[in-house]
Amino acid sequence: MRIIPAIDIIDGKCVRLSKGDYATKKIYNENPLEVAKEFEDSGIQYLHLVDLDGAKSKHIVNHKILEKIATKTRLKIDFGGGLKTDDDLKTAFESGANQITGGSIAVKDPSTFISWIKNYGSDKIILGADAQNEKIAVSGWQEESEEDLIPFIQKYQENGISYVICTDISKDGMLEGPAFNLYQKILDNCKNPNEKIKLRLIASGGISTFDELPKLAEIGCEGVIIGKAIYENRISLKQLEGFILNN
Repeated sequence: MRIIPAIDIIDGKCVRLSKGDYATKKIYNENPLEVAKEFEDSGIQYLHLVDLDGAKSKHIVNHKILEKIATKTRLKIDFGGGLKTDDDLKTAFESGANQITGGSIAVKDPSTFISWIKNYGSDKIILGADAQNEKIAVSGWQEESEEDLIPFIQKYQENGISYVICTDISKDGMLEGPAFNLYQKILDNCKNPNEKIKLRLIASGGISTFDELPKLAEIGCEGVIIGKAIYENRISLKQLEGFILNN
């Protein structure tokens, strides 16, 4: 299971929110590159970089920070937040993203999102399936859609998606543990009819202790995104380094 720390950006700074609420913003570092380098120095290879300004503005905003981290570290970055057009996507990849995550676009403009999967391939495009009460949420989680989580994932599996990041919003930033049952349900119900494309489920939200990581791996999660637990020193970079070395 891949360990993927998260850096969320508002006004160029590394922040965390609780349940996606911008009013709960807490700044952890003024310099995201510094944070990214700390991750890299601990043997971490991946980074989940979220442009929260972009999510709110509905277009890419913090691509310069993406570019800075991509050029000054070797981290493989998945980038999301506000990617709505082909130009946004082009900017993200040209700025150094290894993968991009599309959430709201997959709900509001499926044809564009499907064209991205076809044009860039399933290794480059991640489906952001963030949910509240198993309903997909969009626009930086400020709106709930009518889309049910599992059929939503299944629909995109049929269109070639392989990587899915799922955040249970009620858990996000709360340090109360991840949605084990939800992830198990997704993995049980989203067996891809196309055997060549395996569902690579990335757990996100609520991670609070190191002991939760082996449980997520056991369920079958391909990756886990960890944010506040690192910043609040609930899980140390040393522990993550050990997990990576032993798996």
